[in-house]
Amino acid sequence: MSYLQKLGLGQANYDLKPYVPVENFDDACWTDWSAIGNELRRAADALEKPKVVVAIECYSGIIDAEVEPPLKAALDPKLWIHSESQAFKSPEEIDALLAPELCGDDPIFGRMTRLTLADYLDEAKAKAIRAQIASATKGTIVVYGPAALLCCDAPDIVVYADMARWEAQMRQRANKISNLGVQNYELKASLQYKRSFFIDWRACDKLKRDTFDRWDYLLDTCVEGEPKLITGDAFRAGLEAATKRPFRVVPFFDPGVWGGQWMREVCQLPQDKPNYAWCFDCVPEENSLLLGFGDTRVEIPSINLVFRHPEALLGEPVYGMFGAEFPIRFDFLDTMEGQNLSFQVHPLIDYAYERFGLRYTQDESYYILDAGDDAEVYLGLVDDVDPQEMLQDLDTASKDPEKPFPDKKHVARFPAKKHDHFLIPAGTCHCSGANSMVLEISHTPYIFTFKMWDWARVDLNGQPRPINLERGAKNIVWERNKTWAAENLVNHFEPLGEGEGWREERTGLYKSEFIETRRHWFTETVEHNTSGRSVNVLNLVEGAEVIVESPTEAFEPFVAHYAETFIVPAAVGAYTIRPHGPSVGKECATLKASIRTQA
Repeated sequence: MSYLQKLGLGQANYDLKPYVPVENFDDACWTDWSAIGNELRRAADALEKPKVVVAIECYSGIIDAEVEPPLKAALDPKLWIHSESQAFKSPEEIDALLAPELCGDDPIFGRMTRLTLADYLDEAKAKAIRAQIASATKGTIVVYGPAALLCCDAPDIVVYADMARWEAQMRQRANKISNLGVQNYELKASLQYKRSFFIDWRACDKLKRDTFDRWDYLLDTCVEGEPKLITGDAFRAGLEAATKRPFRVVPFFDPGVWGGQWMREVCQLPQDKPNYAWCFDCVPEENSLLLGFGDTRVEIPSINLVFRHPEALLGEPVYGMFGAEFPIRFDFLDTMEGQNLSFQVHPLIDYAYERFGLRYTQDESYYILDAGDDAEVYLGLVDDVDPQEMLQDLDTASKDPEKPFPDKKHVARFPAKKHDHFLIPAGTCHCSGANSMVLEISHTPYIFTFKMWDWARVDLNGQPRPINLERGAKNIVWERNKTWAAENLVNHFEPLGEGEGWREERTGLYKSEFIETRRHWFTETVEHNTSGRSVNVLNLVEGAEVIVESPTEAFEPFVAHYAETFIVPAAVGAYTIRPHGPSVGKECATLKASIRTQA
């Protein structure tokens, strides 16, 4: 029996390219280099000035060889200045500047940087460029690259060349790009990503947030050979539109050593990967957002929406707690016909703050979308665990693959079935076993997971996966044994209310966590309300299709399909959900996460 048949779905209907429609801006979009060049040339000529300064600010990840030639040809500049090669400090100086943030030779972890793009600049070089621009009397002058806006005063036209973070990672894996200010194309992709994650993206984001209102155009080159240009007004209108309606970000799927086959079928994924291990279905720091202009889709990082409209998106209380960060993450972990995840633990809050500068840590939960008959979740430790003996066995296993970690001796396990919910506060040892399809719900403090045992595996490239036993050992809460986990972390369901055709229950998270999760079972319309206080993140965990509507028709009806995660901004307020299409007359269920705030 196929997974779709087992789930009672006639066919796959998961949308891989969701978008936010933007009305009244179809004529503010250009879709090839010729049209883009003509529009920028027209805008420069329309100023009717003897000298026009164009700043093309670039996010990390742009392929210069694709972007520069057509723009040079169209703008025919008197002077073309490449900020990264002409105004940055030397690669050696930049490496020295960034070393403390990268925490030496650590292969994974660093510290979130406080550096800005201004720190990358050699101020003498930048000053000379500004003087050169000021002394010019006529012609088009283009400053191109990261920190372009810092190398010219009051440019006449500002183009922001943005880049989706997942596409940047794909380019790093293909050795197509380097990190900011250096030529490290051949550096291991994981180390390029680490540098981007902790430093490059943060520095670029700071300048981006400060300049949103100055953008005359946004340039999207996320798909090589398919550039798109929209006006700054169209970009800003698209972000505003997203705050007023339910929407989805673009999911990203990737294979892994433990990956399974469930998502391939249920989410209609390509056959060219050995498996699909995980999916970011709602991680705005990493996912993209598609804006729809007629038949054209423009891809931008969804974090732009968080930066631009944090109060409308998150809710004022949540914004007050976290700032412009999206604190809820929904992702998928697929081990159906696959293998166990790594045995791991997440850092306690004090450790996370002291070592990595994080204000909160990764508390999480596993909601089981589907499971095989033998599925298990590793959660907590056996009741009579001996900490020193367990750590010694982990250390031996990490050094000698011929002596595997005796997990049954030390780790508690629970059978897992569809719609179970396992809560995993930081400090709790855990992992999903094989033959589980997990919807992971967590806070979003980025990549801090301490793997303590990985079943003696190598990654898909044949390289050992990093083990962080020393860090992990410092964060294990040893009192969280099987008895405690059973009482506090497994299917902690609490009925909250019911009405005609619906019932509601609280499913978690643990009392120390700030995410609240609620499940609604329904055959009729269910009323929801953000009350303007917290963004809602929902996933359709049962049923083929539902429709989300505004009681006041404030937004167009929004259709969500099985396993799709969607976001309802806090500014939306009241909304309803009911079965739709093939689900009419059948019982559906949504799992909803919000941030606990006091009314």
